[in-house]
Amino acid sequence: MTEYLVLAAAAFFAGVLNTIAGGGTFLTFPALVYTGVPLVAANATSAVAVFPGYLGGAIGFRREIEAFDLPRLLRIVAFTAIGGLIGSLLLLVSSNEAFAFVVPFLLMLATVAFAFGPRIQGWASRHSFGKTEGPWGTLLVSVYGGYFNGGLGIVLLALFSMWGMRDINVMNGLKNALSFVLSAISVATFAAAGIVAWPQAALMMAAATMGGYVGAPVARALPAWMVRAGVIAVGVTMSTVFFWRLVA
Repeated sequence: MTEYLVLAAAAFFAGVLNTIAGGGTFLTFPALVYTGVPLVAANATSAVAVFPGYLGGAIGFRREIEAFDLPRLLRIVAFTAIGGLIGSLLLLVSSNEAFAFVVPFLLMLATVAFAFGPRIQGWASRHSFGKTEGPWGTLLVSVYGGYFNGGLGIVLLALFSMWGMRDINVMNGLKNALSFVLSAISVATFAAAGIVAWPQAALMMAAATMGGYVGAPVARALPAWMVRAGVIAVGVTMSTVFFWRLVA
């Protein structure tokens, strides 16, 4: 019972964080590992746990998504799905030992991406490559997202800035839509492979959905810097813990 309370609390606050600023994976993934779920299964289950939130975000930005050039949108979605499938399959062939070696670096990468997200986007904006995007950036980011979801939103926003996009609402709409497509591919792949811990996933999906609903008024009440500082602190702590587990 204690373990399920830990999972529910982690998923609830992950839903709140994802609504406010992102970073929910920093809570769901370590909570699953703490309760004894093997690393690869924990990563897959964490992806399932936060999956419903992306659909809600995409629906919330449906006007911006519908206004997007359809052929361009379909092309981006296609490369996102391909990259997400590649990343998911890479996770399936990763042993728990191999993933244990990689995950501290991925957590730290996600933390750095979150901490310096505005600067990364600013740099990307200054080095815009125009509005014609090639497939390789989308594929690379999607492979990362299919393999490990942490920090995906910030990386996507930086990618959009490099394409020359400036409207933050359109960028957020596209980010949620692509995250949903990528996560749908990942969830289907992980489910077919039988590596999802479904009792934990079902509980966490419900808790994350409630947290996402609560997150909206919290976002209006808390200063943005306070939320960002909390996410970064959690990310640094989790990265340190997993580095310690690696060398211990």
